[in-house]
Parts: sequence; C-alpha cells; structure tokens
Amino acid sequence: LPKADLSKQVAMTVHEDRSLLALQGPAAAEALQALTKADLSKQYFGSFNTFEAAGIPIWATRTGYTGEDGFEISVHNSKAEALTQKLMENSRVRLAGLGPRDSLRLEAGLCLYGNDLDEDITPIEGSLTWTIGKRRREKFDFLGGEVIKKQIAEGVTKRRVGFVSSGAPARQHTEIKSNDGSKSIGEVTSGAFSPCLKKNIAMGYITKGEDKVGNKIKFQVRGKLNDAEVVKTPFVPAKYYKKP
Repeated sequence: LPKADLSKQVAMTVHEDRSLLALQGPAAAEALQALTKADLSKQYFGSFNTFEAAGIPIWATRTGYTGEDGFEISVHNSKAEALTQKLMENSRVRLAGLGPRDSLRLEAGLCLYGNDLDEDITPIEGSLTWTIGKRRREKFDFLGGEVIKKQIAEGVTKRRVGFVSSGAPARQHTEIKSNDGSKSIGEVTSGAFSPCLKKNIAMGYITKGEDKVGNKIKFQVRGKLNDAEVVKTPFVPAKYYKKP
C-alpha cells in the first residue's frame, strides 16, 4: 500500500501467551508426523496449518531460518515443555541453541538483520533484488522506490557476496582488503567455520569491481592478512520441501 497510513488498515496481535519451537533438519517431518494425524506430506514449504501434535493444539509453518526442511511451531506457553518432551522421545531430535541456527543460516546464505542487513542497506546492495516483485519494479510506487529505481538502472558501489578463507575465521566487522593488501575494499558482516563444509565461510559487502566470483582478496584477522576468495552463495544448497 504505497504512501498509506498502515495503522488505519492493519491490526497487529502480539501473542505473548505462545512459545515458538523450531524443529529443523532432515528428520523434522518424521518426528512431527509421528505425533499427529495431519498429513505433513501435503504441507509444503511456506505453508501454514493448525492441527494437534501429541494431543496439543499447534500452529505450524513449514519453514525455518536454517536452509533445511522443518517447521516453526507455535504452541501455548503452558504446553511448550510437554510438546518439547514428546518431540525429544525421538532419538534423532536434539535441543540446539542460536549457535547452530546461525551457522546453518550462514551456510544457506541467509541474511541476519543487524549483521548483513540494516536500515542503511538496500535490497540491491544486499543482492536481494529478487524480493522486489515485478509490479513494484515497474512502478516503484513504494517508500524508497526512487532510490531502488536509480540503483537498478545505474548499479551500486558495493554488494553483498560470499567468501571462503584460510587462517582464523573472519567475524563481523573484519576488514576486507585488496589482494595486495594495499587498500580497504569492504567489510565482513557474518563469518564462521562451517561444520558442514569444514572450512571458513563468510558474507560481507565489497566494492564494485571486486565482487566477481573467483576474485582473490585478503581478510585482516588478528593482525594478519589471510587469503580469501569471492564465491557463490548459498554455500550449502537449501533442502526445502516444495510442491512438485
């Protein structure tokens, strides 16, 4: 709704009485299917359904910020622990915190707000032009539309790309330098050792002209210049359960 007062047209409900469980990975559907009569084979990526699991009413969306198949499950606070315990009766289900979630979303090339995206980064700079629908790209009738129109037509001075590197893993705010180390050309926004790939991976913003796949660069890590290279993302292909 371009230039509209959304407060007059949209109502928001904060469900403080509900908890969220993210059941993720190749065994997610198997684990949840064992607790419900709902046919999860008909619930595809991005879909939302309400049903019972272990006799507990839930809201389930087949999604999750890991690049893996899985479900984000909303359940009443009073039933959250009981549902978690029932899920964990499956020997393949384990509790995990935000660390594993962060490494998985990075492997999948997914952005984290506050790291890879903020109010000063546009979708074009963030390599997210695909998120702007065709109609919007024709009319640009939304807040910031003129900026986006200009960037699509003229290009941008920096762009988010993926990297692999040697030495110690690069972390957020690591300086990116030209391959000869003579000039600063960008900054890492997310970086870690990849458990799946067994090597260092990162994402960040790099100067136009230095962003081509295969370009050799340097990361300034702990006072040392480590070798790095621009690569395609995602680092690990997504495994979403999509409709045939």
